[in-house]
Amino acid sequence: MNVNSEVAAVRRIRPRWLAAIAVIVLVCLVVYGIVERRHNIANLAALADEESVPQVQVMSAASGPATQTVSLPGDVKAWYTAPIYAQVSGYVHKWFVDYGASVRSGTLLATIDAPTVDEQYQTALASLDVAKTNSTLANVTAQRWNALAGTEAVAQEEVDVKAADAAAKRAQVTAAEHDVARLRALEGFKNIVAPFDGVVISRDTDVGNYVNAAGGDVSSRGTADELFAVADIHEMRLFVSVPQDYADMLKPGLDATFTMSQYPGRHFKATLLTTANAFNPQTRTVITELVAQNPDHLIWPGTYATVQFVIPTNRSVLVVPEQALLFRDQGMQLALVDSNNRVHLQNVQLGRNLGQNVQVLSGLRPTDRFMINPSAGTLEGEQVQIVSGVPGSTPDTSGRTSAPAKAAHADEGTQTKVAAVMSNPK
Repeated sequence: MNVNSEVAAVRRIRPRWLAAIAVIVLVCLVVYGIVERRHNIANLAALADEESVPQVQVMSAASGPATQTVSLPGDVKAWYTAPIYAQVSGYVHKWFVDYGASVRSGTLLATIDAPTVDEQYQTALASLDVAKTNSTLANVTAQRWNALAGTEAVAQEEVDVKAADAAAKRAQVTAAEHDVARLRALEGFKNIVAPFDGVVISRDTDVGNYVNAAGGDVSSRGTADELFAVADIHEMRLFVSVPQDYADMLKPGLDATFTMSQYPGRHFKATLLTTANAFNPQTRTVITELVAQNPDHLIWPGTYATVQFVIPTNRSVLVVPEQALLFRDQGMQLALVDSNNRVHLQNVQLGRNLGQNVQVLSGLRPTDRFMINPSAGTLEGEQVQIVSGVPGSTPDTSGRTSAPAKAAHADEGTQTKVAAVMSNPK
């Protein structure tokens, strides 16, 4: 009986111990889960705090280049260009040269039929003959009356009248001669000739066209048409509008090179000829004229050219990349980073734009570090984290990566960390 009682007692005690052990294990698991979860939350909070600090790249200012190349648009014009108009009204009888023809001074370009001028010229010749005949008769009469002067046969008054009449007739001869000379010149204008050696760049007439005399002032007539245009292209004029910032380079002896799209890869030389010595108030540029030799006639009038000037610069002036600048209400600023990795927005005064870089005249020291690609929301005193990047993806003066590459690596690392934390099922 005793044995059975003990077995029964043991059987009653075993479930209690098993229940107690189960409760203890369950409590341990709950406590471990809570602790682990709090640890994960703390890790996420630390990671969030770490990622809240912007990662930036910094660099120091570099010395500027010894020379700067300035590229400006230019217009090519002929050394001389002469639009040719008709000086007599009539019909084009024939033209002898066409576009692109090389002509010498005095080369016949076209002839004009002007029957009205022909008739006026013949009339003027006849009037001159009449005037000469009348003048001869008046001179003979005056001589006869002058021989009788002082006698009772004629009065002195009549002698004076005959002498005055002879003088008037001589004046009429002179007037008729001038009229003949004028019409003879118009007869010569029936032949349209080249004013100098050059190339015909325009022919705006044809056989049978009626043309009006241009007269002395073409603009006042309003009906005269240009017949030809001749250009002297042994040398070419190159006109460039130079901005005010670069006007100090315009000195005698300045050389330049220019390119044209029809000759890719080929450079032509030009030399400064003169400048307007005044700025256009609308564009703040000065018209500059250069001259280029054109012995092969490869350069044509009206060509668009890209003109390049190589000018010396002050190497003591620091330069920074354009993307490092911030434009704020206070003006141009750089985001400097101090030794504690905090941002200071520094006002700077800029100089010339060198293309990818800009000169900084004041506000920056060679030892200062500044952000390469600051965001528009960069704040004064902001804490940042300096990172390095892939060489070649930032400006040549830094050798560090650009902001997009850095951000990509940072995002990848962040995702890895978050995935590691969240992968714990507890």
